[in-house]
Amino acid sequence: MMKLGLCIWGVRTSWHTEDDGEFFCPDCGGDRSYHRRTGTRRLTVLNVPLLRRGTAGSVVECAACHRQYDSQVLLSPTTTRFSAMLRDAVHTIALAVLTAGGSTGRPAREAAVGAVRSAGFSDCTEDQLLGLLAAIVADEGRYTASQELGHHSFADCVDGCGSWLSIELHEALEPLADHLAQQGRERVLLQGAHIALADGPYLPAEREVLEAVGRCLSLHTDDIDRLLAAAAATAS
Repeated sequence: MMKLGLCIWGVRTSWHTEDDGEFFCPDCGGDRSYHRRTGTRRLTVLNVPLLRRGTAGSVVECAACHRQYDSQVLLSPTTTRFSAMLRDAVHTIALAVLTAGGSTGRPAREAAVGAVRSAGFSDCTEDQLLGLLAAIVADEGRYTASQELGHHSFADCVDGCGSWLSIELHEALEPLADHLAQQGRERVLLQGAHIALADGPYLPAEREVLEAVGRCLSLHTDDIDRLLAAAAATAS
């Protein structure tokens, strides 16, 4: 008697795991382990794999939900990595604003410490920030006995401290901007604005630093002006 429904031949994909790691799984909505797998198609006869029929490409498979994604999914940071990026960005902005505006104003120092702590450096102290500022300026040959930095314009800082200001701002902010929505990027800029305004209106150098921060965050010039003006109006 003839059996119905018997599959004589077909194509089956076998998967080989190349490496693994941790990624942000869009389906799970959190950090999960993944396997990067490469598939090979084979012709099967009576469910026995025989001839190769090419490759099925490479996929990233979530170890939890087993959903498969294109390798581009690995470009998105994990929540742990994203938190570290945001923390480092706020820390860099705080130092840049204090470098441009001067470290002698206690309200600005306290605002900087508060912003850095809220971003994730919970053990940050005022002495630590001042120590970093002194090291930055000393490395650039601009350390003075009074440590008064507020008399320099941002252009002066670029001439003297530019290797730190320009490189650190770009490295800390530009990768973050790729993963933040407009509202998030605006919030990061406003954190810098609140530090600058803690001890009075923007100094020219502070304003220029904040404009540079906005550009690194891929904000439009009109949006930067609007946000800085709104922060100043609220602080006054």
